[in-house]
Amino acid sequence: MTAEALLARDVRKTYTARRAPSVEALAGVSLVVHPGERVALLGRNGAGKTTFLKIASTLLAPTAGTVEVFGHDAGGHPDEVRPMIAVVPQEGKPFFHLTPREQVYTYLRARGFAREEAKSRTEDSLGQMGLLEVANRLSITLSGGQRQRTMVATVIATEAPLLFLDEPTIGMDPFARRAVWESLRTLTRRGSTILLTTHYLDEAEALSQRLYIIERGRVLVDGTAATLKQEIGGSLRVSIPGGGRLTETVQTFGSVLVDGGTLHVITSPERLPELMALAVREHLSATVGPVTLEEAFLKVVGRSIDTEE
Repeated sequence: MTAEALLARDVRKTYTARRAPSVEALAGVSLVVHPGERVALLGRNGAGKTTFLKIASTLLAPTAGTVEVFGHDAGGHPDEVRPMIAVVPQEGKPFFHLTPREQVYTYLRARGFAREEAKSRTEDSLGQMGLLEVANRLSITLSGGQRQRTMVATVIATEAPLLFLDEPTIGMDPFARRAVWESLRTLTRRGSTILLTTHYLDEAEALSQRLYIIERGRVLVDGTAATLKQEIGGSLRVSIPGGGRLTETVQTFGSVLVDGGTLHVITSPERLPELMALAVREHLSATVGPVTLEEAFLKVVGRSIDTEE
């Protein structure tokens, strides 16, 4: 295996249809994932995250560009890549006629694991995902969150060298999400590499060691969550709903962003009293909090991660 778990060079994808304009889903994505890393693709719905994961996991051919997995061309030699990867697709669901225990075990056996090893890994992954109590129920009877946990359990049981997870915790409650995070951290400690997509800012910040912010099929910035927050300038976020008219007035306080009618100012503790006094004079409410990855995303993309096109 080569030094890089995944290396993407200028990956492009354009969808064409008869009697309809073409759609550019990816406009030249280049990125690298080192062995043993947890890397997140962070972006709004429709930004191109899922399209990239489908190409990287050999499920979709790119229009141009290349993706290498441990030195193997994912597009040109998919059969060489597939034994080294495992995927949780965004739209994936367990087979409705199988129980979680059968789902995980069958998948492992199909990948070539011996019976006893497959049984052991099945029980371990179901336990990590808190599914042992429902392990013998048909998947069709499970809740959406339990089905999603079954999919995650299926993939983490493989301990494949490279795991692709597309929105892995969607539909899960906070406790289940944290269980997934801890399982993924454990996997990378054991040597696996993880590339996940998410539009949950807290998930990207808590889980990823590096992240790429992607918007309209392009990588806008990459780095650690801490680095991206530091680059904003200031340590406090002051949000003033309906404060758009103050945009020019507050320019000297720090970085200024307007999103959905709310004015956000990234400032220092020393300037906070003056800024709050201004809001009071204008009969506006204001909330104060520490700078988070949300502010970094707003600055880079220019809109909230929950904003639709």
